[in-house]
Amino acid sequence: MSCTLTFRLSIALVMTALVSNSFFQTTSFAQDGGKDLSRNPLLTEWTGPYGGVPPWRSVEVNDFVPAFEKAIEMAKADIDAIAAQTETPTFANTMVPLEKAGAALDRLERIFGVHTSNLNVGDIPDMETKVAPMMSKHGDWVIQHEGLFKRIEAVFNSDEMKTMSVAQQRLVDKSYKTFVRRGAKLNAEDKAKLSTINTDLASLFTRFSQNVLGDEGKLFTVVEESQLAGLPESVVDGMAASAKERKLEGYVINNTRSSMEPVLTYAEDRSLREKVWTTYYSRGDNGDDRDNNEIIASILKLRAQRALLLGYETHAHWRLEPQMAKTPDKTMELMLAVWPKAVARVKEEVADMQAVADREGSDFKIAAWDYRYYAEKVRKEKYDLDLNEVKPYLQMEKLRDGMMWAAGEVYGFTFKPIDNVPTFHPDVSVFEVLRDGKHHGLWYFDPFARQGKRSGAWMNAYRSQENMGEFITPIVSNNSNFVKGKDGEPVLISWDDAVTMFHEFGHALHGLSSQCEYKSQSGTSVARDYVEFPSQINEHWLMTPEILERFAVHFETGEPMPKELVEKIKKAATFNQGFSTVEYLGSALIDMKLHLAGNVTIDPDKFEKEELEKLGMPSEICMRHRTPQFNHIFADDGYSAGYYSYLWSDALTADAAEVFEEAGSYYDPAASKSLYDNVFSVGDTIDPAEGFRRFRGRDVDTKALLRKRGFPVD
Repeated sequence: MSCTLTFRLSIALVMTALVSNSFFQTTSFAQDGGKDLSRNPLLTEWTGPYGGVPPWRSVEVNDFVPAFEKAIEMAKADIDAIAAQTETPTFANTMVPLEKAGAALDRLERIFGVHTSNLNVGDIPDMETKVAPMMSKHGDWVIQHEGLFKRIEAVFNSDEMKTMSVAQQRLVDKSYKTFVRRGAKLNAEDKAKLSTINTDLASLFTRFSQNVLGDEGKLFTVVEESQLAGLPESVVDGMAASAKERKLEGYVINNTRSSMEPVLTYAEDRSLREKVWTTYYSRGDNGDDRDNNEIIASILKLRAQRALLLGYETHAHWRLEPQMAKTPDKTMELMLAVWPKAVARVKEEVADMQAVADREGSDFKIAAWDYRYYAEKVRKEKYDLDLNEVKPYLQMEKLRDGMMWAAGEVYGFTFKPIDNVPTFHPDVSVFEVLRDGKHHGLWYFDPFARQGKRSGAWMNAYRSQENMGEFITPIVSNNSNFVKGKDGEPVLISWDDAVTMFHEFGHALHGLSSQCEYKSQSGTSVARDYVEFPSQINEHWLMTPEILERFAVHFETGEPMPKELVEKIKKAATFNQGFSTVEYLGSALIDMKLHLAGNVTIDPDKFEKEELEKLGMPSEICMRHRTPQFNHIFADDGYSAGYYSYLWSDALTADAAEVFEEAGSYYDPAASKSLYDNVFSVGDTIDPAEGFRRFRGRDVDTKALLRKRGFPVD
């Protein structure tokens, strides 16, 4: 499961939310024996082409902490200047300068965020433990600034509100309510308590994520040649490359999803599958100095106390209030409507797999480390589909070109490779994005796994689009963890990885399409349970014949994927939906239950086990993200009490996709224009439910979700 990555807590974004490598060229700014931070590229405006670009090659990592200290000082001066005005508060003299405040801190956070996610090596982990509490304290300082809040409140209650545009009204309304939700109206004593809680949480979040990253980097599996039976050649090549990177002989399976899943799917050695499964799903749960259980218990307790302090029943109630769903009850209603249908499907899937295992003479019951392996055997039996036959047609670079081409056909974008801007790693490629022949933004692509890079796939923004007097173009990135193969050979990826590529590119297109005036409303700055809608609908273009015929070509012959193979993929589209839905929903339900438990002390492992038993979680499936490694909800507040968002957004996606199906093509001009105009380009300038209604012509029909997953519609 993927996500957009946000480290930011800069001033404008507070309203809506918050290495030492040889390839770095470092620049000294020594002056009188110290650092002249005013000339530090971490703080100065970005220069270069395309309206300025991140100065990756000028970054000196030892400057991060003092740069944050200086940037926070500069941001505070911006806020104080807004609050010190004597003129009557207006949108122009309060909200507009607030949007522009803390620009240096915003830029700094985005550069540091890439280091903590893509380059987390050397001194970066220690720096993050210092920076996170600093940023938490600063965020609270902004929210608790009485002079600033009084001006926002005055604008919110003013007659001017009636004359503002819809986007301006929404900006004021959301800003005011965000400040209130985060404690602006608390008394001084409670504000101090809240700041302490937030600072403690920031430190715990960092410790949690660093522990998971540590287990991903340090706990790997060394494989003997005798254990390679069944594994595709491309997977074996990747394991050999991983061993070489670690300066080891033989083969290494990294402790990441991209490395784990192929082994569980194809390795004939059951003991190897069990070892790899156990190593992966025990991240953060090994009883050592990287164990996350005590950290989780502390996070949950602090979140519950914060919610009570802010006047909410639980953390879940606090988190859900500004989302589309609004209440935990609505999210539970949707999840529990799908859960029994998914569990019933799992029972059918397990029965089919057990039958195969029994016919082979196995004397065991299907376990969690067997599921993917025997699912593939069933897939071959039922649909005559072997995904190993599909992989030779899935070249990463070809599919990258395909999704860029589709974005051109649907949204009018052109992607031009460029080499005149710095990157933070040699693996990163950069593309200029044009629309109607005009510069529209930049897209960076960082595809490969490496030590110090968190697992999974994600999108983030280096610069958000805005248009306050000058149109500032967006700079976005996609990040993956594909495993390199042999030198000079194309990187072949799985079908699931191809879907994930299109998904994350959907987030990038959301950011690139933005046509908003104010930065805090642009791009992906939308409700958490709406942000996955643009990315999920973009997955549908992978299966279009236009993509498969032109870009899914055999890496040796150049021939397109045979039509009969494509038809097999289509027929098997709902295959194994029990597994994928249950492993996801298991995580989403535990997330919500943890945060509905309230101000109690929780033993995470025990809670997870007992609650899954109450739900009737099939023993053959593990949660997609077990609690001790659940970065979505414990590495920051991002998806906490919000992992349900993927299902909520997929209900929108399934219904919206039927617009294109009814039109007869995913490249239908009218449907494409409507999607761009009402969803991709508007950011948070309108209510997301209204944007969906404008596109679909009505509110969402959640039955489309059941149809998409092949479940019975009652």
